[in-house]
This record gives sequence, structure tokens and C-alpha cells, in this order.
Amino acid sequence: MPKNYVSNATESSRMFKSDFLEAFSKVHYSVPLFIFVPVISYFSWKALGPGEMLWYNFVGTVFGGLFFWTFTEYFMHRFVFHFTPRGKFMERIHFIFHGVHHDYPNDAKRLVMPPSVSIPLATGFYFLFTLFLSEYYVAAFYAGFMAGYLFYDMSHYALHHANFKSGFWKKLKKHHMQHHYSDASKGYGVSSDIWDRVFDSNEKRASKSNSI
Repeated sequence: MPKNYVSNATESSRMFKSDFLEAFSKVHYSVPLFIFVPVISYFSWKALGPGEMLWYNFVGTVFGGLFFWTFTEYFMHRFVFHFTPRGKFMERIHFIFHGVHHDYPNDAKRLVMPPSVSIPLATGFYFLFTLFLSEYYVAAFYAGFMAGYLFYDMSHYALHHANFKSGFWKKLKKHHMQHHYSDASKGYGVSSDIWDRVFDSNEKRASKSNSI
């Protein structure tokens, strides 16, 4: 099997000559918690407090946001992060946004999205949702969506650095490691493999008859 990574070290090569830009390309895994837990809490309060949403409407809308996140995660990973770059400039862009993670998959400070990327994306999605939902339903939906994102970020870090013995997390880690070390064109789901199942992008497993 060809080696499709550069190093499994917990640090990767320098990306930028500028110390300022280099600093913005690295982030401790806890940073998204400090940024987005307050955001999720605020929008949950907004829906339940000023919005006076009934609890079952709130729960249903939050789960709708969570579910929409799972599709967003899959779509962005497959079609945005894994686009085929053409030319030196686009190859550089691809490396900055995702290629570095495949070259150095265990870099501890390049496993969660840096705020310089996550905050603009989160803001853009919020305004996108306002085009389709009323104010307080946006709040509940967005709280669920961002909770899904936060679960994705924390899961991604754990899949690379935690040692799971059994169950759901072990299966999910195997799914993600196959994406890194076996076939990067399969297994785009990180926090779940639901859309890989739907779109048949799981890595094919050899049948018992073929493996003998």
C-alpha cells in the first residue's frame, strides 16, 4: 500500500513564512469550546426565552439543525476540502485548507478549525438560515447546527489522539483512519458515517471468499 502521508508526528511543517499567519494556522483543540459553547447557549436561550418556543418545537428544531450539520460536514469534506486543484496557486490553497491535514494527520494543533475559518463560516451559515426560517426558529436551528459542528471538531481531535477499545468510537475511528491511510476518496463523514452509507462512499470491504 503506498504511503499517503508525510509524517505521523504531532507537529507538522511550517506553512507560512510570516509568524503572524503561522500563528493563525494553529489552534488548541479546546478553543472551539470557548468560542461556540457560549454561542450555542445564547441561541438556545433566545429561542426558549424571548422566542417562547414550546419545548418540543425547540427540541425538534435543534435536532433538525444537528441533522443538517451532518450533511454539511459530509458535503464540505467531500466536495470542498477534497476538490482537485489545478495550478500551483490552487494546489497551495488546497494544502492550506486540507492537504496539510492529510500530510500530517496527527498534528495536534491542526485538527480543529482555527477561528479565522470557523467564525466566518459560522456567520455565513447563520445568515443563510435567516433566509428560510423565522427569527426564533433560526435561533433553535442554529444552536443545533453549531452543536453538531462542535461535536464534529471534538470528535475529529479524539479520533486522531484517543485510543478507543470498543463500540461506536472504535468503529468511527477505524472509518476515519481508513480515509487517511487507505483511500482518501472514501469515508468523508467524520462525526458519523451516515452519509457515506447513503451515497455509497464507504470503503469497500473484501468479502470473506475474496480474502482467503
